[in-house]
Amino acid sequence: MLRSFLSFCRYFVYWLVIFFLSRLIFELYFNYKLKAASAEEIAMTFIHGLWLDYSAAAYICIIPLLVFIVSWFVPGSKIASAWLKGYTWFCLLIISFLTIVDLNIFREWGTKVNYRVFNTLFTAPSEAVASTGSSPIGLSLGIGVGLMAAGIALSFLIIDFNFKKPANNLLFKIPTSLLLCLVTFIIIRGGLRGAPISEQKVYFSDKQILNMSVLNTEWNLIHNVVENMRHAYNPYEFMPYQKAADLTADNYKVAKDTTIKLLTTGRPNIVIIQLESFTADIIESLGGDKGVAPYFEQLIRDGVLFDHIYATGDRTDKGMVAIFSGFPSQAIRTIITEDRKQRKLPSIADLLKPAGYSTSYFYGGETDYMNFRSYIANHHIDTIVDERNFSKSEIGSKWGAYDDVMLNKNIGFLDHQKRPFFSYVQTLSNHEPFELRGRPQFPGKDMGNMFRSTAFFTDSSLNAYFTQAKQANWYKNTLFILIADHGHRLPRNTSEAYDPRKYHIPMLFFGDVIKSEYRGKRIEKLGSQTDLAATLLAQLYLPHQQFKWSKDLLNPYSKPFAFFDWDNGFGFMEPHQAVSYDNEGDKIIYRQNKSLTDKESDQTLRKGQAYLQKIYTEYLSY
Repeated sequence: MLRSFLSFCRYFVYWLVIFFLSRLIFELYFNYKLKAASAEEIAMTFIHGLWLDYSAAAYICIIPLLVFIVSWFVPGSKIASAWLKGYTWFCLLIISFLTIVDLNIFREWGTKVNYRVFNTLFTAPSEAVASTGSSPIGLSLGIGVGLMAAGIALSFLIIDFNFKKPANNLLFKIPTSLLLCLVTFIIIRGGLRGAPISEQKVYFSDKQILNMSVLNTEWNLIHNVVENMRHAYNPYEFMPYQKAADLTADNYKVAKDTTIKLLTTGRPNIVIIQLESFTADIIESLGGDKGVAPYFEQLIRDGVLFDHIYATGDRTDKGMVAIFSGFPSQAIRTIITEDRKQRKLPSIADLLKPAGYSTSYFYGGETDYMNFRSYIANHHIDTIVDERNFSKSEIGSKWGAYDDVMLNKNIGFLDHQKRPFFSYVQTLSNHEPFELRGRPQFPGKDMGNMFRSTAFFTDSSLNAYFTQAKQANWYKNTLFILIADHGHRLPRNTSEAYDPRKYHIPMLFFGDVIKSEYRGKRIEKLGSQTDLAATLLAQLYLPHQQFKWSKDLLNPYSKPFAFFDWDNGFGFMEPHQAVSYDNEGDKIIYRQNKSLTDKESDQTLRKGQAYLQKIYTEYLSY
């Protein structure tokens, strides 16, 4: 019996060693993020992380334990060592794979590998693969193979593959088997008292990178998948429903329904250009790098720049709904993929179509990605132009037609449209793997420069687009709105998922229909992508009450605030304070203004909690 028990202990310890190596790899890979942490703090990640490591190891041990118990009760049966080796190495292969996926997901999104990663891979495999184009394939494979090889070698040193069955006394086998199962269950749960083990139990630091290091990748993925597969419920119930509703409604109260009229006409043609990953960090006027978007800077001088705008989420599927429907991101969900829900959203085109506008949507890529086509088709768009409308010679990148090709096609189309027209144009070139034709503006394989080069290409494509558009007879009566779908960690590679800077984006109104006295003006009111709908419709004298999550940025009485979220966390911004909150760790992880008291910061936090709770409640109701 003693040898059998020690064999189980050795098998359990083996997985703790593997998880130790996996965490060590994570911290070595992101050592530049750990520079602000002391050696003692880093060492504590391995101690605090043991709680989740124990639980994950116990999950893996379930199957060998059950096989052992069944074999114990079947006379003459024997557990083949080859079976246990095969099972162990298969689990090791999965862990090695998840380790390298986790490294690249955290590098891009600032979150651990989760349900959304595999859901995207399942629903849009080719686009998901294209998104990994910026990942260091050689390094990733090296890490995965290295962990696999080390794990196999350690398995021979630690694991006893020749389990010996103890005595066959039935009165001994039954309670022993039950005891082993109970102990395994207790380890998985993290104890018998109170709530099961969670991220909150292992988070220990105010430095988010340390909390992310503590998380066991496999346990976190299992937990996240289970949560997402559960019957629909609101995981963000921070307060009574009415309290959340009242706090959220207060954000949108205005003393007077008025607006500053920027336009010379109430019925201009409208072209919204959604710019892929056009973060504020590449816009010099917004504190970004100089020389990456020089033409955009020229547009700013003749347009109206809203310079305190923040994306509601971190992906295109969330940004598109925020812009077109004025509906915020739902953190762990994306409403665009659910037809029954997304068709109930309002959209800008829903208001423009009855007002006499012809409507169109242009995208050089595959519109089946993340259900774009269904979403657009459900919202009064007459004409959809996507990858299938381009010849094979025009499809130049993994994502589809380059921006210059797509924008040129849009010009030709608009030349023959009934007026007034509305066209929603979506760019794609500034996306991983940052492919270009010809020589890049910023040489080298550095990811920051590759990003700058594709952003510069999109900017140059806009230059060509407007040069050509200015020759068209419809140009003088057209309002162009340029807005990013989301921010990006590149080119500076400094923004964490919780950092507001990552979500800072440009929004620019441009065109001859803007009154001369407003050209070159900057609107400094704090706002969101969702505010585009109400701001635009107010300029057109059209009602916008159905856009309940959108405020008119040109109404002097509207309140300045912005909201953003990522997987299981959110940020809420007001002029005096911005906080970011980790829902898994149940704590504020970012305060912009550290001079304010905890009570003042908590007031901002409560508004953000109420906001997310109300968003998710409404999402569930659709």
